[in-house]
Amino acid sequence: MPQSSHWLTFALLALGMVLTPGPNMAYLLSRSICQGRRAGMISLLGVGTGFLCYMLCAALGITALLLTVPLAYDALRLAGAGYLLYLAWQALKPGGRSPFEVRQLEADSPRKLFAMGLLTNLLNPKVAVMYLSLLPQFISPQQGSVLGQSLWLGLTQIAISLLVNGMLVLLAGRAAAFLAGRPLFLRLQRWLMGGVLALMAVHLARQGRG
Repeated sequence: MPQSSHWLTFALLALGMVLTPGPNMAYLLSRSICQGRRAGMISLLGVGTGFLCYMLCAALGITALLLTVPLAYDALRLAGAGYLLYLAWQALKPGGRSPFEVRQLEADSPRKLFAMGLLTNLLNPKVAVMYLSLLPQFISPQQGSVLGQSLWLGLTQIAISLLVNGMLVLLAGRAAAFLAGRPLFLRLQRWLMGGVLALMAVHLARQGRG
C-alpha cells in the first residue's frame, strides 16, 4: 500500500485529469444523449476496460517496451492524433453538431458501444505515458510490493474516472435539455470542443517520444 499522503495526492491529480475535456468525455456524452443512459454506461465500461489494460501493462512493465520501439509508439501516437482530428471535424464541419445536441442516430448494439468506448481510450497513447511517468512518482519500495502499489494506484485512477464519467452520463440528458433552447450556447460549445480536440491532435502528432 502506498503512503496515505501519496495516495491522496495521486487521487487529486487523477480527478483533475478526468475533469479535463477529451475524446472519452466527448464520446460518452454524445452516446448518452443520442441513445440514453444505458448506452452511455455500456460505453463507459469499454472506457474503463481500456484504463484497466493500460494499468496492467504499466504495472507489469510491458508498456515500457512500447515506448522503446519508435515505430510502435509512433504508429499508436499518429492513430490517436488521427482519431482526435476525426472527432474535431465532426464538431467543426458545416452542419456539425454539439455532443449536447439531441438528435436521432442509429442505435448501436451493446457490443459496438463497448468496443467503441474501449477503442476511444486505447487510441490515446497519453494514457500509457501517464501511467509510466506519473505512477512511479507515488511508489515507494519501502512501503511494500511495487506491483501491489502500482495496482492500487491504478485502480484508484480507474475508480475516479468511472465515478466522474458516470455522473456525466447520468446528467447528460439534463444538460442537453438546458441547452436545447439556447442555440448560441450550443454553437459556442461545439466550436470550443472542436478547437480543443484539434489542438490536442496537433500537439500529439508533433510530440516525440522524449
